[in-house]
Amino acid sequence: MADMGAHAPQRVLPDVDVLGVGDQFHRVLPDGGLPRRAVTHVSDTPALVVEIIDRVTAEGGFAAVVGWPELSYAGVAALERVIAVPEPGIDPLAVAGVLVEGLDVVVLHTPQPVNLSPVRARPLLARVRKGKAALLTVNARVPSPALSITGSVAGFHGIGRGAGRIVGMDMRVEAAGRRTASTVITLGRAPRPAGVRAVR
Repeated sequence: MADMGAHAPQRVLPDVDVLGVGDQFHRVLPDGGLPRRAVTHVSDTPALVVEIIDRVTAEGGFAAVVGWPELSYAGVAALERVIAVPEPGIDPLAVAGVLVEGLDVVVLHTPQPVNLSPVRARPLLARVRKGKAALLTVNARVPSPALSITGSVAGFHGIGRGAGRIVGMDMRVEAAGRRTASTVITLGRAPRPAGVRAVR
């Protein structure tokens, strides 16, 4: 067919089911969003997690946060689309397992880092695959996650030399899955070139 001047169309994106989290994350996540029915490890960076929740709920999705009583939701506009379970009891994995079956994104946070064995993680992972949610784990690591995301503060906007107030923050985000990519996203108001202070 090539000799006849016709070319078969090429797929631009892989055939995967992802949850969109806005344009800023699109350029760094391997498939342009968070993988549904899979686990993503996220660094213990509250501003990054809140931004993800805000992006998902802004697009009409529903989110839940399990086991993070000190997390501030001030940056989430559509709070009516967020379920918070700050004290999930003795089995937070079971609580997260129920929520992943019906929501779009579920954040499972543990106070201390914990590595879940394959046996302990199996019931939760089975529910993740059965549902439709993207499960984000913070401090809790499962075997072979689909994606790992880390965030670190790169700078602030709105403060000058001893004056002003913070109106925005730059965060460097790195995503590692089939490939590794990083970018800087801005949280809060758009920056002005003269108002950026780098964090050293």
